[in-house]
Amino acid sequence: MTAAPLIDVQGLCKRFGGVTALDNVDFSVEPGQISGLIGPNGAGKSTFFNVLIGVFPGNGGEIRFDGKRINHVRPHDRVVLGMVRTFQKIHPFHGMTVLESVMVGCHARGRAGLIAAMLRLPFVKREERGFREAAESALAFVGLTGQAQMLADVLPLGHQRLLQLACALVTQPRVLLLDEPASGLDASETARLADLLLAIRAQGKTLVVVEHDMSLVMKICDRITVLSFGKRLANGTPEQVRHDPKVIEAYLGGGEPRA
Repeated sequence: MTAAPLIDVQGLCKRFGGVTALDNVDFSVEPGQISGLIGPNGAGKSTFFNVLIGVFPGNGGEIRFDGKRINHVRPHDRVVLGMVRTFQKIHPFHGMTVLESVMVGCHARGRAGLIAAMLRLPFVKREERGFREAAESALAFVGLTGQAQMLADVLPLGHQRLLQLACALVTQPRVLLLDEPASGLDASETARLADLLLAIRAQGKTLVVVEHDMSLVMKICDRITVLSFGKRLANGTPEQVRHDPKVIEAYLGGGEPRA
């Protein structure tokens, strides 16, 4: 029996003036699954992510997260529900160490208010110790323990991508929405990223990946949805998508996806 979708999008539409960016798009992800979202430039992938996370309101359709309709839930409240997004363009915290940057993510689930924090009440100190331990654990998971005391904004790009992943993981997400996580990485860094994403799934997390690197998508994804001109062109397993003539024509210009 198939599990109920953790994310279930039905008939999603988004218009910008007279331009239809998303046209009746269906999309679903089961718990513990890695789902890829691919398509040519301008296909609507980034718009879909922005509507899914609440940055843009949709013009039609329904978004459900764990069975709950969230169309009008604010972006930061979706984070509290467990939907956490990373971005293609990285903006590390200026002047903060790698460890401090990850600890910022912990505060999304903190209980201490402003007055309690100013008074440094005992439970605030315990919470801060817990944040530090969680941040150290996340850094160890992505392999950045040795860089914990470095300034975040001087890390090389490959390490900044890992830092961004650690910052997302420390929020205890139920689903990670990854926007071009391999952008700018070399082959060895991309292989390391693939191993990390598979390890995250092995921990029971759900992932949605927008990515142009077809080798990465084909390696890690359980299912792939293809967008073209704002419409869903195809949906299926990597093998099904790889050999779909419509995908080969629209996305790859007549060439078969490379594994």
